[in-house]
Amino acid sequence: MELIINGTPRRVESEADTPLLWVIRDELGMTGTKYGCGAAQCGACTVLVDGQPTRSCVTPVESVAGLPVTTIEAIGEDPVGRKVVEAWVAQQVPQCGYCQSGQVMAATALLKQTPQPSDEDIAAAMTNLCRCGTYNAIAAATRQAAQG
Repeated sequence: MELIINGTPRRVESEADTPLLWVIRDELGMTGTKYGCGAAQCGACTVLVDGQPTRSCVTPVESVAGLPVTTIEAIGEDPVGRKVVEAWVAQQVPQCGYCQSGQVMAATALLKQTPQPSDEDIAAAMTNLCRCGTYNAIAAATRQAAQG
C-alpha cells in the first residue's frame, strides 16, 4: 500500500493491520516517533494524520493509506511546528526527552487548530504523559509558540 509520509509517497509492504508506529519505525527507519505504552495512553507515538494528532501505536496502517502523515522528522518544515520546536528549545522543556516528539506533535496540532489557545485549551490538548513532569514547561513553551 502507499502512504504519504512527510509529503513523500512511500510504498510499504506491511500487513494492513500493522500499527502505523511499527511501519514508521521498522519499515521506514524513522525512529523519532517513540513506542511508549502500546495502548494509546501515553502519547509518545503521536504523529499527525491529516493534521490530527494520532496515536500511531494503535492505528492500523491501512487506515492512513493515502492520507498525509507527518512525523517529528519533518515537523520543522511546518511553520507552526518550527515555532513549537524553537519554543521547546528556548524553554528547555526536555529532561529525558523520550516523550518530547509526541509532545511537540500534539502542541503543533493544537496551535494549527487554535492559534491563540487559552490555558484551558492547552491543558485539554496536551494529554501526553511525561514521566519527568515537565508539564509546566510544556505549557509555557506552547504559550510562547502561540505568541511568536
